[in-house]
Amino acid sequence: MTTTTASERRSGAVLATRPLMGWRTVDLLTVAFLGVAFGVAYWGYGLIYNGPISALGLAFQPLFGLFVGFWFIAGVVGGLVIRRPGAALACELIAATVSALFGNQWGVTTVVSGLAQGIGAELAFALFAYTAFGPAVAVLAGALSAPLEWVYEAVTYFQDWSWTWKLAYLPLMVVSGIVVAGLGGWLLTRALARAGALNPFPPGQEVLEQRAV
Repeated sequence: MTTTTASERRSGAVLATRPLMGWRTVDLLTVAFLGVAFGVAYWGYGLIYNGPISALGLAFQPLFGLFVGFWFIAGVVGGLVIRRPGAALACELIAATVSALFGNQWGVTTVVSGLAQGIGAELAFALFAYTAFGPAVAVLAGALSAPLEWVYEAVTYFQDWSWTWKLAYLPLMVVSGIVVAGLGGWLLTRALARAGALNPFPPGQEVLEQRAV
């Protein structure tokens, strides 16, 4: 396997240096930093979710699905920034763990949710062999973050729901994942790259190349 010292380019995207599994120290530190930052944000969002948002869905509880996409965003951003196998899963799992450590109503089960959501996001990048990182792939990662989480929640949290409610919950989760985690994660990554925060990574290099033209 050939190792390159510069990022390769395929399908219009700057890719991580080869070999893909050759994580750099900066990759490890950054995915940890992103995971912690999103974990704190997840914890804060949980306070809002358990307050005003919960009140909105009392009559038709599947509406909660429209508000879960924020908890998928770490996996999407981690995959877009690091662009290596395992980055999306690791970032989402770290974020979930930090959120649980800060204390929330779901406790250690938050980590299981992070695993389910991270696997879904990781699958989206893997389907394109980690060579595509545009908005369409980001949206797919957000969408795929929902199904396994839906299974886990349907079995664990919503056993008393009718199947009508459970089936209505899934597409609402997917929509939230697409808009908030997918599109929102892609826009956030682009904003960080334009601000110069991601210069050592492919998104930052893409911005630098665009400015050099």
